[in-house]
Amino acid sequence: MSDLANIRRHRRLRMKPRLRDMVRETALSPDDFIYPLFAVPGSGVRTEIGSMPGVFNLSVDRLAAEVEPAVALGIPAVLLFGIPETKDEVGSGAYDPNGIVQRAIRELKRQFPDLIVIADCCLCEYTSHGHCGMVRDGVILNDESVELLVRAAVTQAEAGADMIAPSDMFDGRVAAIRAALDQRGLTQLPILSYAAKYASCFYGPFREAAQSAPAFGDRRSHQMDPPNVREALREIETDIAEGADIIMVKPALAYLDVIRAAHERFNVPLAAYNVSGEYSMVKAVAKLGWMDGERAMMEILTAIKRAGADLILTYHAVEAARLLSA
Repeated sequence: MSDLANIRRHRRLRMKPRLRDMVRETALSPDDFIYPLFAVPGSGVRTEIGSMPGVFNLSVDRLAAEVEPAVALGIPAVLLFGIPETKDEVGSGAYDPNGIVQRAIRELKRQFPDLIVIADCCLCEYTSHGHCGMVRDGVILNDESVELLVRAAVTQAEAGADMIAPSDMFDGRVAAIRAALDQRGLTQLPILSYAAKYASCFYGPFREAAQSAPAFGDRRSHQMDPPNVREALREIETDIAEGADIIMVKPALAYLDVIRAAHERFNVPLAAYNVSGEYSMVKAVAKLGWMDGERAMMEILTAIKRAGADLILTYHAVEAARLLSA
């Protein structure tokens, strides 16, 4: 017993729930969450996505009912994706002033003026080939695609978006969008850049939700190679220099080291996207009874926050906020 008399007893601060609460180093809050939503054509549509239980494709008239509980729980922001009625090779639905996301923005801002409505700015949901930009002779074009993304960003901003989130990973798009917004007097509108977006298999369920799987090839020429970290920091540094106000790492769970590196290096708000595959894995193993789904969800979200994310985009947002508010 004498050998134990002078040991450091770390367990003392873990013996009671309230003590654990008092010394907790990382705290999640509904304020941390951004809730992604999928807007689709039609009316009265609320169709569950098969690979994402609890997530729905929603017509514009059903968005408010989906958002209301999130607002009541204190979730401050949503991220809008859109699936157009028709697709073409140049993704024209993305920059149609009356496109699906533009209509969704107007409706949500009408019903929830204080809600932060973020517009995902990309072409993949709108192109017939499923790629993020224009394609010529099998090559995904950079500069021509950026021109179309700028058009999309402007129409989203003019519809009332509170923030533009370019997710394409083409070079120069943040600078081009910033210049276009500023030229129209929208100097106060922030940009949330998907600055380090990896070419990941964890986007699979999203591709079903957004109907955006590439018809050929892949996105590895513009999305990042998963083994690279220093490259991610270069990408982030470039986007900040071009005018990004918030930077994002995507996916989150398999890239916690990238989140940590970005947090330590850059003094700007940092977001991380807890993507569809990460969400669906939790739902699948919970359904099989192999793991406590709620505990897994909260542990993953806490890990993302602990790694250094200030904001977490997650399909778990409402479910997690309910637990935090209980």
